[in-house]
Amino acid sequence: MKALILAAGRGTRIRSIHGERPKCLISFKGEAILDHQINGLFAAGIREIGIVVGYESGQIVRHVQARYRECLHRFHFLHNPKFETTNNIYSLWVAREWLRGEQFIVLNADVLCEPAILIPAVKSATPISMIVDPEWRDETMKVIIRNGHVIEMSKKISRVEFSGTYMGVTTFSAQAAHDFFECLDRIVGEGRVNEFFNVAVQELADNGMKVGFTSTAGLSWAEIDDPSDLAFAREHVFPKLHYASAA
Repeated sequence: MKALILAAGRGTRIRSIHGERPKCLISFKGEAILDHQINGLFAAGIREIGIVVGYESGQIVRHVQARYRECLHRFHFLHNPKFETTNNIYSLWVAREWLRGEQFIVLNADVLCEPAILIPAVKSATPISMIVDPEWRDETMKVIIRNGHVIEMSKKISRVEFSGTYMGVTTFSAQAAHDFFECLDRIVGEGRVNEFFNVAVQELADNGMKVGFTSTAGLSWAEIDDPSDLAFAREHVFPKLHYASAA
């Protein structure tokens, strides 16, 4: 299984305290969000990691080269040339050839979580699987689950309707990835480049593809969009991040 980290965005909502740096390089006691993602993926058995870069891409590349010089062969950088005018659907589309024919897990670069959350996700046997927190969180995409499968995903789902909060991590089997990229090609071809890639997942679910889920199971995570998210992460998530061997 490959992993793809979507790290092209500008992170404008947190720039007031982080400056001209990608969000994934926000650090706590010397470890960046990106480091925690990489270490968590390695601990879950992932051996190849692609990183889609855009805004201040050189900072990310240099960080990885410095921190992981002994295993750089496990990293692949892809550039989103339209990062200023597109959403994560385009970043994922940019990586389509590197991922084609592969099972993979995709993460937004601002997601921080305890590594144990990732292990059930990479082992999921469902064609597509989303990591879901059963608790409500404001401003984050929600899901509706029926008969053990995710049938709807949207930021517009109300507290009355919701079954869980999407953590920002999704896995795809090789066959599902084929269908997903066909859908992605069409959406991007239509010029809908400011969407979240989940619109393609929703279309596949609407057409009968099984979208499963794994649970955060009470473990800690955060999606870091703004200063309040970062304050939450520094108090409740960063201190709980510990790994076994990262190799």
